[in-house]
Amino acid sequence: MSITCEEIKNLLDSSFAEAQTEVIGGDGKYQVSMVSAFFDGLNRVKRQQAIYRVLNPHIASGAIHAVTMILTTPQEAAKSSQS
Repeated sequence: MSITCEEIKNLLDSSFAEAQTEVIGGDGKYQVSMVSAFFDGLNRVKRQQAIYRVLNPHIASGAIHAVTMILTTPQEAAKSSQS
């Protein structure tokens, strides 16, 4: 009933083509950092909902208890790396 960071990363990568994904954590608590053009034009809530759609089966099973998300577009990521 557990899931690894690598398994979460693979799930997200298969759902979001060409995304840069990093997952850290364990024991049911994870942080997902993702840079994807998919997020263009989406507010923070819509971005999180997209991630939850992929992870919900694992949340419902109890394998994932908490997820912190850092979800940015490539432009936002480039801007934050310049400052």
